[in-house]
Amino acid sequence: MADEVRGSLRETELQQQVVAQVGSTLGMQLPYSVENEQALLGAMILDSERIGDVTQLVTSGDFYIEKHGRIFSALVDLFSQGKGIDVVTLLTLLVKDGVYTEESGTAYIRQLAENVPGVTNITDYAAVVKEKSLLRQLIFASEEIMRSAYGHEGDVQEILQNAEQRIFDLTRRETTHDFSKISEIIPQFYKELKDKRENKEHSSSIQTYFSEIDWTLAGMNPGDFILVGARPGMGKTSFVLNIAAEVAKHRPDKAVAIFSLEMTKTELVSRMLSAEGHIDSKKLREGDLEDEDYSKLSAAAVALSETQIYIDESNGMTVGDMRSKLLRIKNLGLVIIDYLQLMNSNRYKDNRVLEVADITRNMKIMAKELGVPILCCSQLSRISQDRKDKRPQLTDLRDSGAIEQDADVVMFLHREKYYDLANKQDDNSAECIIAKNRHGSTRNVKMIFDERYTRFLTVEARYEGEEA
Repeated sequence: MADEVRGSLRETELQQQVVAQVGSTLGMQLPYSVENEQALLGAMILDSERIGDVTQLVTSGDFYIEKHGRIFSALVDLFSQGKGIDVVTLLTLLVKDGVYTEESGTAYIRQLAENVPGVTNITDYAAVVKEKSLLRQLIFASEEIMRSAYGHEGDVQEILQNAEQRIFDLTRRETTHDFSKISEIIPQFYKELKDKRENKEHSSSIQTYFSEIDWTLAGMNPGDFILVGARPGMGKTSFVLNIAAEVAKHRPDKAVAIFSLEMTKTELVSRMLSAEGHIDSKKLREGDLEDEDYSKLSAAAVALSETQIYIDESNGMTVGDMRSKLLRIKNLGLVIIDYLQLMNSNRYKDNRVLEVADITRNMKIMAKELGVPILCCSQLSRISQDRKDKRPQLTDLRDSGAIEQDADVVMFLHREKYYDLANKQDDNSAECIIAKNRHGSTRNVKMIFDERYTRFLTVEARYEGEEA
């Protein structure tokens, strides 16, 4: 661990030396604004109630002057502990932390508080501090990209994807390699909690719009990797397409991206139109529609055309390929992949178990990086067919135990009719088995599958404590 830390510090020193050399050659210096850093800190001292807004924009690492970053951290510490903030309390903490002595710090802290141009502009000061920080990070990232390209380290496609990822990290206004102190995170949590309470319709979590599933999962959260497993023909594609359509209709502010590695985009759209318009899917495939069906089809087409649903039917994609395409979609809210076993990895191509493990690990990383839930279909092994109770279990996941490990939520679709077709012709019952839920409980949700319209429905149930 110590060697890793020393190596990281050495890498940072080399990076700074190269950037300094380039800046010296071009007659330039790193971008920063002492005036805005000072104004921001002074405004935080005078209007501490808005510190939660500031921590949404900047962190201590965004300050160019090291002591300004230390003052920022001290202000956030006081705020998180619910203590009053003024020149005296701030200086006391800074002296305790060894940033200043009482003699050396008093005049400067008072100067920060007394020379603020305008407290109401606090977020404007923060925005400038962040912009200068991003410009410095862009310089560092560009230098790393140049070194990688000159050195030709690894596959060219991998170099391109890494370069794209570094720039993407900056556009998301995040610093992915630094620690965040818990006192800086707490104000952000309070602000998010306030936003959820005041704006429930546009919360960060995405509903499936299957009521019982949402009650159990509390929605699909940003960064969640959610697996939907089922035997072939059980209806997993229909299930995720139902979710895609409902999310896109209820959340017009969010885009839904669908990667179809098995079916063509027209086949997918046919299923979505069937479910949306309540049109017999068999008639739709054969083109045997009546006048009433055409009216339904037209209404369904209009409804889906108004959504932000994007479909990609490319074959044999890697997680890196998907990431590159997803970075170009604005306001991304949900990603759907159908299905896992048709994906490829750039590594372990001679070992499918290791390849799938690499794919699922990178999919979880991608979900976290993009800040959206990823809903991925997966085939199950034939083991369940040999059991008396044929409901799927976590051990039925094909190719790798890492699938279960990496997924935040694992849901299985089960229909008894699938195993006894001759005696269950009219049976439309189905189950969604929530076998793993990192955020809460597991349970079986009773559902209905209407094969004519390739549409799942939940069987409504009432829970203890729920309003009638």
